[in-house]
Amino acid sequence: MKTKLTLLSAIILSSSLLINPSISQAKLPVAVNGAQLPTLAPMLEKITPGVVSINVSGAKEVRRRIDPREFFFGNPRQQRNQKQPFSGLGSGVIIDADEGFVVTNNHVIQDAEKIIIKLQDGREYQAELVGTDKESDVALLKIDADDLVEIKLANSDKLRVGDFTVAIGNPFGLSHTVTSGIVSAMGRSGLNIEGYEDFIQTDAAINQGNSGGALVNLRGELIGINTAILGASGGNVGIGFAIPSNMMKNLVDQIVEHGEVKRGTLGISGRTLNAGIAKAQQIDVKQGAIVMSVSEDSAASEAGIKAGDVIIGVNGNDIQAFQELRSKISTLGEGKKVKLQLIRDGKKKTVKVTLRGAQLAKVESDKLHPMLRGSALEVGTTKDGVKGIVVTEVDERSPAARVGFKPGDIIIQVNRKRVTSLREFTNSLKDVNGNIVLGVKRGRESIFLLIQ
Repeated sequence: MKTKLTLLSAIILSSSLLINPSISQAKLPVAVNGAQLPTLAPMLEKITPGVVSINVSGAKEVRRRIDPREFFFGNPRQQRNQKQPFSGLGSGVIIDADEGFVVTNNHVIQDAEKIIIKLQDGREYQAELVGTDKESDVALLKIDADDLVEIKLANSDKLRVGDFTVAIGNPFGLSHTVTSGIVSAMGRSGLNIEGYEDFIQTDAAINQGNSGGALVNLRGELIGINTAILGASGGNVGIGFAIPSNMMKNLVDQIVEHGEVKRGTLGISGRTLNAGIAKAQQIDVKQGAIVMSVSEDSAASEAGIKAGDVIIGVNGNDIQAFQELRSKISTLGEGKKVKLQLIRDGKKKTVKVTLRGAQLAKVESDKLHPMLRGSALEVGTTKDGVKGIVVTEVDERSPAARVGFKPGDIIIQVNRKRVTSLREFTNSLKDVNGNIVLGVKRGRESIFLLIQ
């Protein structure tokens, strides 16, 4: 390919010399027939200083294979884990020049002991970690620097498929690389890339090192934070994903205010509406989230949401799937007032809801046991007044789904030991070294689920 391009360039250059021998260097015209050539250069010159390079280093504990001789004749507990140094590269976006706030992905800075931010003009600063949210893959950093350039945020809810996009980052350490494309899709979820997914999909080239970088519109406004790619080889195949700027801002605002993300909850279980459910329920809607059950004393029950309702929008923006609804609600935060658009008995209705806080967030269910990943848990009771740990949400194809959990399940026993509170549940799991048998109430049935 390189040979072909070189040959073509030589032919063009030779032709131009024959036409006008007095010209020693060819220059691109600034206009054709009086019309200026389109270019992104002025916009990029203005905003690229707002994208930074991030270098991280540290040491993390890794599990190594044990030599049989060490196991039988040594002390395997002392030999099992060891610290291994690591370093990494990523990108970040300055979103507040006055405060020195830089947003990036959590996976860029995870386990880092030292975070160095390099600006486009060559200045370097050691960053302070303000806060992070692993489940949505957002992290907020802070640097003490003057004359910073911030990138203005756009309203990502206004994006449409086909809008032009420009990605800026540091793929493979190539500082401030710019690629362009379009919005390929909105509201992508169920990819199992992150815990909470509501991605912008774009075909602008995103590669390793682009993570945490900027996805902007043609006005130079931030529409997303580049996060992940989908490709068998790990390289760009035209399918990249970015966290919408609105979602990022909701999370960052919570980190600034509380030092952490306080997730909002509705207190419903549900699933994505499909053609089969719509036909069976005689629902004249093609997309949305159907409510299967509503927890007592929840934000949803207080607002009058009922089983069978089909939620089709959040704050006037359409939703396509239950996972998308879940991500939007959880990232809005505890105490936020939300307007939900829904269909009930064939009629459209708007319901105002004040979100409750999650008593046990999904990130904590991860820490309790790896096989609980993909579930959201909170304290609740059955209709018979039996208290336990309610499984409010279960992601498809997640470890929790493979165990057999379903939304609405109430965990009441751990290895025949009764649990009625989060503390009892947490302590019971810590006390178990082998298999775990959970006693679960599912409707009128009592079942057992095995975690190995």
